Amino acid sequence: MKNPVLALLAIILGLLVMAFPLAGLVAAGVLTGFVVLMIAIWLLIVGASQMDISKTAGILNVILGIIVLIVGIGLIFSPALFAFLTAFLLYIVGIFMIAAGIIALLSRNTYKNAVWAGILGIVLGLLYIILGTLAFDPVYLGILIGAWLIINGVLALFE
Repeated sequence: MKNPVLALLAIILGLLVMAFPLAGLVAAGVLTGFVVLMIAIWLLIVGASQMDISKTAGILNVILGIIVLIVGIGLIFSPALFAFLTAFLLYIVGIFMIAAGIIALLSRNTYKNAVWAGILGIVLGLLYIILGTLAFDPVYLGILIGAWLIINGVLALFE
């Protein structure tokens, strides 16, 4: 973000989201839901157009499009679903980071900086799991989104 106006807008938006975390979470959920809906529509169109070429691929795309459509509608109308999916994703990433950290520690004889990479992977993985636990609560997730916006805005100002 090289534009200082965008950086200031991110900081202001972050402060607003931290002041009203549920409103910020609803806005993030609705925006995410609309993006997911666009993907669902694209999958349905691709699936319908592929029916002539490959029935299997067309049917699979249509089925995937219907599933994505349901998730998109759920994201628009349920902030709790947005919080659950965010927390679930943070848990999964945290588990993978811990696993990668353990693998790096086990390969410390082969690679020069494997110990530091392993420790960092485990610490960041634990941090992700802690954030995932907080993200299950929509209020905390709203606060986390606001903090992320503020941090990005401040870092963009000094970029």
